[in-house]
Amino acid sequence: MAAKQKKTETLAAVPALSEVRARIDGIDRQIQALIAERAGFALQVGKAKGKLAAAVDYYRPEREAQVLRMVVDRNEGPLSDEVLVHVFREIMSACLAQQEPLKVGYLGPEGTFSQQAVMKHFGRSAHGLPMGSIEEVFQEVESGNADFGVVPVENSGQGTIQVTLDMFLTSNLKICGEVELRVHQYLLSRSGRIEDIERIYAHPQSFAQTQAWLRGNLPKVEKIPVSSNAEGARRARNADDAAAIGGESAGHVYGLKKVIMKSIEDHADNTTRFLVLGRQIFPPSGHDRTSVLVFIKDQPGALFNVLSPFARHGISMNRIESRPSHHAKWEYGFFIDLAGHVEDEAMKKALAELETHAAQIKLLGSYPVAVP
Repeated sequence: MAAKQKKTETLAAVPALSEVRARIDGIDRQIQALIAERAGFALQVGKAKGKLAAAVDYYRPEREAQVLRMVVDRNEGPLSDEVLVHVFREIMSACLAQQEPLKVGYLGPEGTFSQQAVMKHFGRSAHGLPMGSIEEVFQEVESGNADFGVVPVENSGQGTIQVTLDMFLTSNLKICGEVELRVHQYLLSRSGRIEDIERIYAHPQSFAQTQAWLRGNLPKVEKIPVSSNAEGARRARNADDAAAIGGESAGHVYGLKKVIMKSIEDHADNTTRFLVLGRQIFPPSGHDRTSVLVFIKDQPGALFNVLSPFARHGISMNRIESRPSHHAKWEYGFFIDLAGHVEDEAMKKALAELETHAAQIKLLGSYPVAVP
């Protein structure tokens, strides 16, 4: 009898579906009102800064990084950090676009992973400008036709994108952000039948990231490299015996709605890091990275002399990469990523000490570390 009474009380405690929906509607109204209030305060921030020249003058990447890290720190579920960061990114993007949408150049055409990186970092309210090459992205930001640019710099499995590093040898642009994008490679076709495939179009990087899968599943198929995965999808849409490798979005954009196989990348953690290009260095966010280009003097122990100041001042080195300087034969520049901001006292002291050993130091940028 007691068990039956307890069951009845439990059922009575469960709210009716209509009541749950009414509560959700009420919460939605509160959320919408708060978003509108936030947008109003964002406009007040713009007014407080005075009349500025363009949307780029209102954008503060260090502030956005701080807001997103607070979102992650506050999160207690049930939604994941990734979901909540995405929601807040879109809110900030829409609020900023009240002034004027940011113009962001990226390696196009539409449907590339670079476009996905733009949307992840700037939100969908930014205006993306697809470019034909990484060099063109640099040029458009330098000329002011684009407020920012997004270019790939390294892949977790395939290493550095050399053309991006080489552009910094001559460009005066600054790195003002980074994006880490988990890259899933899809095999796409018009028919959706793997047995129909005689040739595959893809960017060389995508072929490299899926070579083991292709060797095991399509060893005799012709592999045709193209300038981008989006270009490959565009070509593959015209024939049933063709396929393309790329992101799912490229398939949607170019009409390849048949996904033959998902996630054919050889490494489960396949990730590409992108750099955000701008024309200035922003203040610290509290969790930053500094990138420098150092040309060394040709003398014994030169590289040791370059690296030792950072060790003495307790600065972690995240990455080092050498490239020919293009100034003289056998002269090299070292691209170094360091933990911290150029305004940090330890970084100031290390760079000042480095000047006595290096032929030239070029500060490429100090910027927020990608929000996980």
